[in-house]
Amino acid sequence: MKQHFGITEWVDFARGVVPEAEEARMRSHIEAGCTECQEIADFYIKLAGLCSNMAPVRVPAALVQNARSLFRATVVERPKRQFRIPAELIFDSFLVPAPAGLRASWQVGWQALYRAGECSLDLRVEPELHSSRAALIGQVSNHESPETEMAGVAVYLKSGKVVVAQTRSNRFGEFQMEYEQQKRLQLYVYLEGGAKCIQVPLKEFVDAKPVGGDRLKAGLAPRKKRG
Repeated sequence: MKQHFGITEWVDFARGVVPEAEEARMRSHIEAGCTECQEIADFYIKLAGLCSNMAPVRVPAALVQNARSLFRATVVERPKRQFRIPAELIFDSFLVPAPAGLRASWQVGWQALYRAGECSLDLRVEPELHSSRAALIGQVSNHESPETEMAGVAVYLKSGKVVVAQTRSNRFGEFQMEYEQQKRLQLYVYLEGGAKCIQVPLKEFVDAKPVGGDRLKAGLAPRKKRG
């Protein structure tokens, strides 16, 4: 006669997924007075109940991303052979001239559009005022086949080899992350399971108040009228 049941069996017992005959034997074993198995069964029954109660609770995606951004990963899983797709800058909001008739305008944040092969990468960086943190909102899409779904695309923000923040795109190819600003930040978008990669630099923003005729730096600078 079997003396004890293993942990895996008690986990299945607590979840109610063991066959009826096996469940009957396990109950008989406990009723026979095995305190060791009784303690294990009670623990996993309570754990299964706790998990069931937590399952309906939906944590906001922004809160999950903020929690993940507190921990830095140092390793990015990717194939040994990887093809980097050259990215071409199509639009840079810093290069757009001020509207006619205005001597200067204020710009907070940065927008850019890149083309890399058949993909487009639309980015917006919004720095927090009086803070070293910033938010990145982006979308990757296939401009040659717009119907192509871009869900689950891995997006990493790295400083050197250190991953500062990471996320995955939704079914529309959209992604968002918050991060601590650093120098020489690079955004990596991994396509086809990591076989292809789009790499682009991110602007760094410095929050500073204007003094006299001085201009604000990076993203908070007034644009001077051209011509």
